Amino acid sequence: MRTTGIIAAAAGLALAAGVAAPALAVEEGKAELSVLHGIPDLTVDVYVNGELTLDDFAPSDLAGPLTLDPGTYSVAITASDAADDSSPVLGPIDLPLEADMSYTAVAHLTAEGDPTASLFTNDLAPTAAGEGRLTVRHTAAAPAVDILAGDAVLFSNLANPDEVMGDVPADTYSAAVAATGTTDPVVGPADVMIEDGVNTIVYAWGSLEDGNLALAVQTVTVGSDAPGGVPTGTGGLLGEQESSTLPLAAAGLALLVAMGIGGAAVARNRR
Repeated sequence: MRTTGIIAAAAGLALAAGVAAPALAVEEGKAELSVLHGIPDLTVDVYVNGELTLDDFAPSDLAGPLTLDPGTYSVAITASDAADDSSPVLGPIDLPLEADMSYTAVAHLTAEGDPTASLFTNDLAPTAAGEGRLTVRHTAAAPAVDILAGDAVLFSNLANPDEVMGDVPADTYSAAVAATGTTDPVVGPADVMIEDGVNTIVYAWGSLEDGNLALAVQTVTVGSDAPGGVPTGTGGLLGEQESSTLPLAAAGLALLVAMGIGGAAVARNRR
């Protein structure tokens, strides 16, 4: 197996189960990049600026975070036995990375099942004391869903390749998920735990039609403010809900991923 200095630095951080240990704070003046392989049945090599960086990268593998200088990196994904990056199966794709930021690049399927890639920015803002952050990213070939609290729709028509996030009190909550346009739960109600001072990022990947939907979980330690501090706020539509609905929204999002059909209320422009 071929390796380079970059992948050697990431050794031990690529987890076949798709679950990463909490990340450390970004080194000042640097950027951090994690890479998730979410295309089923395709083992690949990943080249960064023409150099082999991840060799024999398998579906569900999550590598990183790699500490990099800020700048734009050209990433190409090739067959695992390719001699170089001259004939990529995906890319090359330019990833612009800024200093003091954390990113995750995901190779995944579109909702229609075509290979693509998305660059997500991981929210590093500390949570309020006693709160955690839930980020859900839909990177699966699967339809949209609604998130329910009782019969009320908190999020509707949540689709690939978007994300939603929110800060909620660290605790265990209950919610349900239904097919878009319905109120009959297909999953739940069920309990979901949110951890203090941690951004838990959950990815749905794979294909509903092919029956290989799966999960990947990345956790980033963001810390929390001292008691009595000013909350850092929330992202997406969660920030617009009444405080009593936030736990239900967070639980519903986690259940959405447990179904293997992700979704989002906050769209980002993909680069």
